[in-house]
Amino acid sequence: MNTFVLMLHDATQAQDIKGVTSFVGEDTSGSFGIEAGHARMMTTLTFGLARFRVGKDAWQYLAMPGAILYFNDNVLTLSTRHYLIDKDYTRISQALQEQLLNEEKALHNVKESLHRMEEEILRRMWEIGNRARPTNVAWPDCLPWYPGFNICFAIDRWCLPRTLAG
Repeated sequence: MNTFVLMLHDATQAQDIKGVTSFVGEDTSGSFGIEAGHARMMTTLTFGLARFRVGKDAWQYLAMPGAILYFNDNVLTLSTRHYLIDKDYTRISQALQEQLLNEEKALHNVKESLHRMEEEILRRMWEIGNRARPTNVAWPDCLPWYPGFNICFAIDRWCLPRTLAG
């Protein structure tokens, strides 16, 4: 029986699995399979589950948030941020779902933090511009630029709408 080596690499660990007879994964074009002797290939796997079989053993499932796949000379290399391996489909599916939810929460928190930071920067720019603004200069009406704010660039200074300026 022809076999190949599966090399898994993530941010904190590396693992070599010898005697792999089949691998099934999915990229943006769809699902595909690899067996020993396959032609050289490279692709990016989508977020989700892949599976592989060692010898005639049961399928093992591999959960990952996307990966780079490279197959050459009967060595399949997967590089990803993080991966989980389990023989139980239900258990690994649940772990993948939890991981996805945690990543979505973290992404929401980052976006919220960036929004607050952006608002604070705009407020401070207005304060700096308001302190340095000459009173005898006619300032133009501001142009729409950001939802909820009207900002323009006038005479080398940023200005905020009159509603924020008072």
